[in-house]
Amino acid sequence: MTPPPHGRGAGGGGGVLGRRAYASLLAAAVVALALLCLFYGAAFAPSIRSAHPRLPVRRLGFRARETVALPAGLALSSIPVCDARHSELIPCLDRALHYQLRLRLNLSLMEHYERHCPPAPRRLNCLVPPPYGYQVPIRWPRSRDEVWKANIPHPHLAAEKSDQRWMIVNGDKINFPGGGTHFHTGADKYIVHLAQMLNFPNGKLNNRGNVRNVLDVGCGVASFGAYLLSHDMLAMSLAPNDVHENQIQFALERGIPATLGVLGTRRLPYPSRSFEMAHCSRCRIDWLQRNGILLLEVDRVLRPGGYFVYSSPEAYALDPYNRKIWRLMSDLAQRMCWRVASKKNQTVIWAKPLTNGCYMRREPGTLPPMCERDDDPDAAWNVPMKACLTPYSKRVNKVKGSELLPWPLRLTAPPPRLEELGISSNNFSEDNEIWHSRVTQYWKHMKSEIQKDSFRNVMDMSANLGGFAASLMNKDVWVMNIVPFTESGKLKVIYDRGLMGTIHNWCESFSTYPRTYDLLHTWLLLSEIEKQGCSLEDLLIEMDRILRPHGYAIIRDKATVLNYIKKLLPALRWDDWTFEVKPKKDALSSDDERVLIVRKKLWNQTLQDV
Repeated sequence: MTPPPHGRGAGGGGGVLGRRAYASLLAAAVVALALLCLFYGAAFAPSIRSAHPRLPVRRLGFRARETVALPAGLALSSIPVCDARHSELIPCLDRALHYQLRLRLNLSLMEHYERHCPPAPRRLNCLVPPPYGYQVPIRWPRSRDEVWKANIPHPHLAAEKSDQRWMIVNGDKINFPGGGTHFHTGADKYIVHLAQMLNFPNGKLNNRGNVRNVLDVGCGVASFGAYLLSHDMLAMSLAPNDVHENQIQFALERGIPATLGVLGTRRLPYPSRSFEMAHCSRCRIDWLQRNGILLLEVDRVLRPGGYFVYSSPEAYALDPYNRKIWRLMSDLAQRMCWRVASKKNQTVIWAKPLTNGCYMRREPGTLPPMCERDDDPDAAWNVPMKACLTPYSKRVNKVKGSELLPWPLRLTAPPPRLEELGISSNNFSEDNEIWHSRVTQYWKHMKSEIQKDSFRNVMDMSANLGGFAASLMNKDVWVMNIVPFTESGKLKVIYDRGLMGTIHNWCESFSTYPRTYDLLHTWLLLSEIEKQGCSLEDLLIEMDRILRPHGYAIIRDKATVLNYIKKLLPALRWDDWTFEVKPKKDALSSDDERVLIVRKKLWNQTLQDV
């Protein structure tokens, strides 16, 4: 018998039933495939929330839904691991994101080097893996001069700057001989030369402790800041994630204070009058653009009488092009009331005035203008730069300076700007004593696990007045003090103490490379994140990103918060060593505060412990 023809001409009901059966089978297959994808997607999607639906569905920067606590005894088994190409992920400085979001950024104003954080749907909620062959970093002080090449596999900078002795590849290590674009014979000799230019005693640039905080813009691999440390000076070494994209990563790997940042369109995240000195050695910044707005930003953060050290061809070259720039820059500096403190060879050093006298004597209509009365010079979180000069307050104008004691006396002496925050000297001194006691207890709890050189790069994620950092001054460490943007005024007290730090909003990612801090400290920060409606889990993933393997986190918070965190530790892979204690009660603590100390494991891309 000849089989019936196929298609619409086929006779009888069998063809219709066949098509219905086929459609039913196809629908069933689609449903089965969807269920399979849902199962495996939950296991491997790059988000805690999708992987573990019992957790609160929240993203950084968005209001939280009602928190659903983990059921008793339940712990996350894993958090997805980011792809290996994200081993150097800096979420808010990810230029690939600019293209994905089609951001219209002005490249000539350096907007593409400023912070642009991913919206919630594009945030990668996964653990950032170390690069292939990563090793526990070389400890300070050896790290000043050498690091593991595998930890920062970008030796192209060594070839590009080979004639300037920035860095040298030596087998499995990268060495740093201390050179720079304008100090070929070494940063140490260059620093002595600057001290001699200013007639400071004994070739010490700190001028008997009166010059402590330095801003080094366009810092390269931060050798200038590295050699300032022996002068009891602390530099905030600043550079963007530009064509020399790993220079700050090298600096932090070396154990030198440094941060990613750029003089673009927004103010630097520091209050006014934070630095005694700013430094630019061939930093390739156009200081004349937009009516000198970038140089005016440097002026904002300089203290009365502060210095701007400028080593660049414009200061010494005799060709017409550089002579023209020098004349224009000199004219701008003069209109800003800066005076030439010294000029020799390749370097000129300007000094900012001590009082408002020069500002008052300027001709009417002189540019740049004085800032408006309602302008707050200390406002610095996402605030546009302004092309104006900030006059001094009546008090500063009267005393002709910042009234700060020399370093190290200023560390514990109540700073003058305390009264602007309404904080008494007695409260300040009590805060110092409490934090000294707390830090002593922290070290006592960790002494069985840590070595003398276990820590170098330390971050206090909720720094208050800097008491935690001040209590570490007898340790060979430096501390990045983070002040919440809602309490930004406290940062000026931290700088007046001779410490360093920045303003930040922990509902966003921090501007640093992965694996750059040995120790993180938080005090009630995670409780505060919950109050702001931001994700505690996202913050923990961010802490994991910036914490080095074998690094520690000291989390001081409410007992309920710590209990929640402990359930996440296996998934974060911070369960290598933990210690929990109820701390001694003091004037700053609440009854339900606890301290949890945890250590991060070293693992590779396949999640095998090393």
